[in-house]
Amino acid sequence: MAKDLFSSHPPFTPPMKEEDRLSWLRLIRSARVGPTTFFRLLSEYGTAEAALDALPKIAQAAGVDAYIPFPADKARAEIDLARAKGARMLCFGTDAYPATLASIHAPPPVLWCMGQRAPILRPMVAIVGARNASSLGTRMARTLADGLGHEGYTIVSGLARGVDAAAHHASLKTGTIAVMGGGVDVIYPTENTVLAAAIADQGLRLSEAPMGLYPQARHFPPRNRIISGLALAVVVVEAAEKSGTLITARDALDQGREIMAVPGHPVDGRAGGCNGLIRDGATLVRHVDDILEVLQRLQDCPPKVGDSAKPCTNEAHERAPRTSPNTAPKPENATPLDARILALLGPTPTAEDQLIRDLQMSAAQISPVLVTLELQGVVQRHPGGLVSKAQPHH
Repeated sequence: MAKDLFSSHPPFTPPMKEEDRLSWLRLIRSARVGPTTFFRLLSEYGTAEAALDALPKIAQAAGVDAYIPFPADKARAEIDLARAKGARMLCFGTDAYPATLASIHAPPPVLWCMGQRAPILRPMVAIVGARNASSLGTRMARTLADGLGHEGYTIVSGLARGVDAAAHHASLKTGTIAVMGGGVDVIYPTENTVLAAAIADQGLRLSEAPMGLYPQARHFPPRNRIISGLALAVVVVEAAEKSGTLITARDALDQGREIMAVPGHPVDGRAGGCNGLIRDGATLVRHVDDILEVLQRLQDCPPKVGDSAKPCTNEAHERAPRTSPNTAPKPENATPLDARILALLGPTPTAEDQLIRDLQMSAAQISPVLVTLELQGVVQRHPGGLVSKAQPHH
């Protein structure tokens, strides 16, 4: 059985040598391995190199034949490209990795960074909002970013047009971080090329995506969890009721971050999301002092660094593989325990802890089986330690 492939838990150590960083990059770039599986394998095998050696056997036990981990030459090519572009690798567990980001579920094991280190060493606040921001919205974003910057806070945003760009522009001199959906060397949208260059010169650009990757729509939700994960609080300036900005707000809520929002006129569609957040308990922001008051309280009780072996993710490369229409994926060589787990799971995400309690078994017994089901593509993970049965693609 797959669980027999797992050993006792060796102590975690971050990569310090070049060959260790290469192994980390290979592991996180391997098919169907996202942050959750990465940390679970690292917890079981102690090193990325050992996990890479074990992956083909684990995949075979999961019914995935001829599984090949990400090739070493391709990982070296990515590292070489990063060096040529002036990007640096930042690995989880090292002193330079921000504690706030380390505390979230599914922290990125590897980040590529371009720019200055100083912004990531200061306390951070995320300012996000509509791409089609109003004149008032962009002015508000600039005012808040400028005020927070002069109080010693780094501004984090997503380099999008509208509110993001306004916040970055206003905080260039005081400290700004752009979290990118694609490769750290790929500027999107292209209209922000000059701004991105200025951020690399005065602030910091970072991404968990491979170097050279052009972003697609599915890359931005995982990016958003990093924006909120870096920050002590997330300030939403303008957002429609159904917008990508609210994904960041939901991530912030899952991560235990403070959510703040600037109110808007009820008939302005760009204010619907902000007004809804305030109705649901977000702090109302009129000016920078409202934010500073909350931040002072947060810094008196900073968030704790979480357990790196318990991250969860819903990244695209950990989703179920495509199957025939309306056909849910089925496990290969299903065991009775597989069947029990899948019987308890449905399309609605369930807490993994609750699943373990329902099965009346230990986490050590269930976790290896979940890894196997993940690799088979029949179980999908979600933020907040949730799992569900993978659904068919239409």
